[in-house]
Amino acid sequence: MSGRALFCQPRRIRRGAALTLVFASVLVAGAATGNLPGTDGGATADGAASAAPVGHGTDVARAAEEAAAEGASPLEAARRAVSRSGDRWAAVYSPDEYEEFEDALGGRYTGVGLWARERKGRIEVTRVGDDTPAADAGIRAGDRLRSVDGEKVDGRPVTEVVSLLRGETTGESAGTTVRLGLERGRRAWHETVRRARLSRDTVTVRELASRVTVITVGAFTKGSGDEVRTAVRQAPAGAGIVLDLRGNSGGLVAEAVTAASAFLDGGLVATYDVEGEQRALHAEPGGDTTRPLVALVDGGTMSAAELLTGALQDRGRAVVVGSRTFGKGSVQMPTELPDGSVAELTVGHYRTPSGRSVDGRGLAPDLEADGQALQRAETVLSGLGR
Repeated sequence: MSGRALFCQPRRIRRGAALTLVFASVLVAGAATGNLPGTDGGATADGAASAAPVGHGTDVARAAEEAAAEGASPLEAARRAVSRSGDRWAAVYSPDEYEEFEDALGGRYTGVGLWARERKGRIEVTRVGDDTPAADAGIRAGDRLRSVDGEKVDGRPVTEVVSLLRGETTGESAGTTVRLGLERGRRAWHETVRRARLSRDTVTVRELASRVTVITVGAFTKGSGDEVRTAVRQAPAGAGIVLDLRGNSGGLVAEAVTAASAFLDGGLVATYDVEGEQRALHAEPGGDTTRPLVALVDGGTMSAAELLTGALQDRGRAVVVGSRTFGKGSVQMPTELPDGSVAELTVGHYRTPSGRSVDGRGLAPDLEADGQALQRAETVLSGLGR
């Protein structure tokens, strides 16, 4: 996702500098449905992304410019060039789509309010937002999504399913309806749900009976990093913290670095390269380095969330509990095309402070916990506290 005025000035982008360390459609996907983590979604990195190719930006821009000169659509030419490039994480947006993409980074989105993931070729609902169209329709976590407007979704890439849910292929948006085919156990049925303009709190905080503070970050949208820092400062003195990054599809890398600053006293968060040039991300000094901390992760923990997890793990700041993360460690940057559309293209990859590559591999937890992960985290924190 795009981090405004972050590290470097990309070519011709009209809305300011942007650096992306997340699949450009994923956070929008997560916003559209709640949170669609990607093609893997399971406890291992099987089927996760391998290192995406770089260096195709010139080809895509040239194709768009040639199309404009010939009176053809630069947007369609760029999309064709991206499809041929082999860049799995690239995306091309029309001006309206890019504006909605930016809205999603601010926590606003059009959708039905469900979280889902792909597991073994099937789309599974993992969570349903309160007071959303999906909740009103009685959809629950654990339900299987079988079809969208009559089109079967089994075996489809998550991004295609998201496009169907959002109505992107037909230009439909808030106020339109979508017919969902669902399955729960042996029951199969259809629900017609009306898309709505929604907003979400990407950071939530709660205190357990054990006095452990649970900070859940659903995505790194604007302001989420400061929300994490505020939650840490307001947590009861001496109490342990669980940083729940399960299902976090990534987002603004600047916000992930700010969140890291809540737990680190400065120092390296990650390194990355942009077209061969090496760069580094550093935490701000003054974070809480003594409070016991557990980070919860799973196969839906992606990109900027993996960057944060890797920093806390490598620097010995947190015990990581859960299952292997998704493995999205490539860097995308935007290029504005002649018609105002925007191509987000892979330009490099990032590494954890110890030099580990995340892309295609993910991060292994310190302690495996497929079920009862939160209870396992409480146990770990009780030991750390002693």
